[in-house]
Amino acid sequence: MAEYWFNVQTHEVEVGPQSDWTKLIGPYPTREEAELALQKVKARNEAWDKDED
Repeated sequence: MAEYWFNVQTHEVEVGPQSDWTKLIGPYPTREEAELALQKVKARNEAWDKDED
C-alpha cells in the first residue's frame, strides 16, 4: 500500500518518500490527508499554544 508524504519545500504530495526526510511530513495513508498536512500542523500548533497559556 502506498504512503503519501507532504513536501514542505515544494508544497507537493509525494508517493513514497522521494525527498530528504527534513523536507517531509508524513506518512499519510491517502493523498487527500497528505494535502491537508500543513493545515493539521497549524491547528496542532494553535492548540498547543492555547495549552501553554
